[in-house]
Amino acid sequence: MESPPEIAGVLVIGYGNPLRGDDGAGPKVVEAIEELHLPQVRTLICQQLSPEHAEPIARARTVIFVDAAVDAPKEVQLRQLEPNKSSQLMAHAADPRTMLALARDVFGHCPEAWWLTIPAVKLGFSEELSPVARRGYEVALEQIRTLAGRH
Repeated sequence: MESPPEIAGVLVIGYGNPLRGDDGAGPKVVEAIEELHLPQVRTLICQQLSPEHAEPIARARTVIFVDAAVDAPKEVQLRQLEPNKSSQLMAHAADPRTMLALARDVFGHCPEAWWLTIPAVKLGFSEELSPVARRGYEVALEQIRTLAGRH
């Protein structure tokens, strides 16, 4: 196990493909959060979660994962997460629970974690969000501001 990280603030991770319509909702939300310059909030944007993200996750007091969800109801969902029992990756990309387990197992800290999913209905080649995802984007921004405001 590596030395324990310095723990501070909120990390907001937006992941998805910004060239595939609504799949880019997570990165678009995090871009907007960056522009707000909220105190104690760091951001990270990526196409998919991978092992190198375990260190910044372990350095956060709270982490918020923001992603598009095709199989979700037509509203934004905010769920508190617990880490998986195992940090073993079964593919080249990981889900948020595996990333929490990896942060715990490698760096000795698992932050409070939330999974914010935005409904996705259009995943074709486009940089634009559908009206459904656009509404979700607005709700997601408010929810992140509320969570970040607790710190």
